Amino acid sequence: MKFTLSWLKTHLTTDADLPTILKGLTNIGLEVEGVENPAEKLAPFRIAKVLTADPHPQADKLQVLTVDAGDGALQVVCGAPNARAGLVGVFGTEGAVVPVNGMVLKKTAIRGVESNGMMCSFRELELGEDHDGIIELTADAPVGQVYAVWAGLDDPVIDVSITPNRQDCMGVRGIARDLAAAGLGTLNPIIVPEIIGVGVGPDIRIEDADGCPAFFARTVKGVKNGASPEWMAKRLKAIGQKPISTLVDITNYIMIDLGRPLHVYDLATLKGPLTARRGKPGEEVLALNGKTYTVDETMTVIADDEAVHDIGGIMGGEHSGATECTTDVLIECAYFTPERIAVTGQKLALTSDARGRFERGVDPAFLDDGLSIATYLVTELCGGTPSEATRAGTPPVADKIVTYEPSQCFALAGVDVAEDEQRQILESLGFGVEGNDATFSYEDGMPVTTPANWTVKVPSWRRDVDGWPDLVEEVVRIVGLDQVPSTPLPRAPGVAKATATSEQLVERRVRRTAAARGLAEAINWSFISEKEAAAVGGGEWTLANPISEELKVMRPSLLPGLLSAARRNMDRGAASVRLFELGRRYFTGKERATASFVLAGEKVARGWQTGKAQPFTAYDAKAEVIALLAAAGAPVANLQSFGEASAAYHPGQSGTLRLGPKTVLAEFGLLHPSLAKQFGLTGPVVAGEIFLDAIPAKRASGFMRAPYAPPALQPVKRDFAFVVDEAVEADALVRAVRNADKKAIVDARLFDVFAGPGVDEGSKSLAVEVTLQPGEKSFSQEELDAISASIVKAAEKLGGTLRA
Repeated sequence: MKFTLSWLKTHLTTDADLPTILKGLTNIGLEVEGVENPAEKLAPFRIAKVLTADPHPQADKLQVLTVDAGDGALQVVCGAPNARAGLVGVFGTEGAVVPVNGMVLKKTAIRGVESNGMMCSFRELELGEDHDGIIELTADAPVGQVYAVWAGLDDPVIDVSITPNRQDCMGVRGIARDLAAAGLGTLNPIIVPEIIGVGVGPDIRIEDADGCPAFFARTVKGVKNGASPEWMAKRLKAIGQKPISTLVDITNYIMIDLGRPLHVYDLATLKGPLTARRGKPGEEVLALNGKTYTVDETMTVIADDEAVHDIGGIMGGEHSGATECTTDVLIECAYFTPERIAVTGQKLALTSDARGRFERGVDPAFLDDGLSIATYLVTELCGGTPSEATRAGTPPVADKIVTYEPSQCFALAGVDVAEDEQRQILESLGFGVEGNDATFSYEDGMPVTTPANWTVKVPSWRRDVDGWPDLVEEVVRIVGLDQVPSTPLPRAPGVAKATATSEQLVERRVRRTAAARGLAEAINWSFISEKEAAAVGGGEWTLANPISEELKVMRPSLLPGLLSAARRNMDRGAASVRLFELGRRYFTGKERATASFVLAGEKVARGWQTGKAQPFTAYDAKAEVIALLAAAGAPVANLQSFGEASAAYHPGQSGTLRLGPKTVLAEFGLLHPSLAKQFGLTGPVVAGEIFLDAIPAKRASGFMRAPYAPPALQPVKRDFAFVVDEAVEADALVRAVRNADKKAIVDARLFDVFAGPGVDEGSKSLAVEVTLQPGEKSFSQEELDAISASIVKAAEKLGGTLRA
């Protein structure tokens, strides 16, 4: 939101200087993004008079001028067609920097003739687009004076960042109101002219009350459109708005001045009544920005019997816009619901100053006054006869009352503000305050305090205020956010208690383990596009009002964000990508804590020792999954391996780890080629997801963990080879062996798979290393034989026989 200091002072009577105003804006929560004074960059440019103008001896299109800029005559070479003796213009002295291109002026020779500076055009000074000739000033312009000072350009432009909740500050008047409430001046009364209409108003209608609850309009006939008056054009140009014509500039001026967007139609282009309705599939409108947009039934448009003329509240159509030939106009002043504006703007990817205001919510009670002010300016600057106003619909103006106790200010914000000062602040911001102040009395000789109890009426332009905490915020920010004391929280004596939850502790361990294993942490948005969500099974949470179509669905998986990050890294030359992320996946009614990772590119780089580069495999993903599950406290030794991973993974090269057939703790494997291709990744890509919320919590025993006591005796290892049907999973055999004697067997692992000579067709040999741990004494031969027999018996239940 940009405005000039002089523009602000049309609403605020103040003696405060610029630094004081800037500090005041920041203190009340309106962050100043920047300040620019055009006079500073134009300081070296002075008013000068051309004394003589002679042809250049070496160039037909150049002239040699003698220029007086107050310090005597200087010779200047100029190519402007309007340069002539007696002309008064703007001269850039040696050392001046030309604003439009940053060129530093210096003494030079042009076609053999010395030139000392430059006579300037409006475009070169960034004061307009005119570049057909040099600036021509009035003959009485004071030669030698700084041009910016004489032209009144010494007017700082202030750029303020307005947060989405402060719709009232999307106009200069709202900012002036805040500054007046902060004690930096007096808010000038707003003058609403009385318009006496002649004849009936235009035929306007509403068919979409949800998108446009109120539509007010008036016609003005017999106008003469042309260039805006200098005062209006000057203000608009100062803040970066290009003056177009008086009719158009009036609407832009009121929008910036009062925060009220309007639109002007050329009445001659309208056929039949003007109606606020929903768009129809396939309807198109050529907007004022020169682009054609296709609307649909979710959007509010303004249309007549033949065509759509306006994307309601965002941008008007080129066909019905005011031109220099316009003689009769219809002035629209409507209220559009913020939600409809937001959805329409996002679907069309169309932004405008009007959208930015309607999307926040303009004052619904300012329709009549806004229409009257616009009508007055049109008739005052363009002439014409106004009609009566037509009012379709009802603005959504409802009294909002908040119960408030002044003591709540200190209770919530820690700032002690006197009751009378709080009342004055709220009333100066437009709030209506009624009720009793605090009273003191004595009962039975004891002092009794009755706290103040106010009812506060919220002004129509503050739709962001809902409850008493909002009123506290208003009081505190006007007093000054710098007045909020820095008060440390009370600290109880003794050793501080742990504040992290068990879930947070698990995530910390997983994060540290992943980092220690060489993975880099990524933090991605929780929102993804519908296409990305569909690639990993589809999302169940779709946002009704997303920031963009690319951030529309709450992610059902962390993989899309990690895969996009992996692609960006590999596009920038990364040979090996190892990324992980801890976050939430979102499903109907629940969020699931998840740790995911992606491994892409080269696991081992190619070199003279390794030969070809080695890619990642599904076993690399499984190793990461097991390590992270162990860090999370999962019973890794009891996990069962299954092959049914989700459709995001490659069939046959992926799997899941479970506790029993139903409790899935993780899935891992080679990414499905189609998914990798969708995210622009080539070559093998492996990934894994650990479902942290599925890991069973450890029971709290209430006792300290026993100290680690290593066994006194060496473990015993025995190898067994079993011939089983080729359909038997190795994991099932290993678990059966491990459970054959839970007291003696502490570990079992597969170390060989063989199929070939000596093994029947349709069978395979699985070799398992079993680790036995003796307790108080070494195993006897009889005990070892008994354990071996139990192992063989467990294998036989799976159809396995001891290989000879």
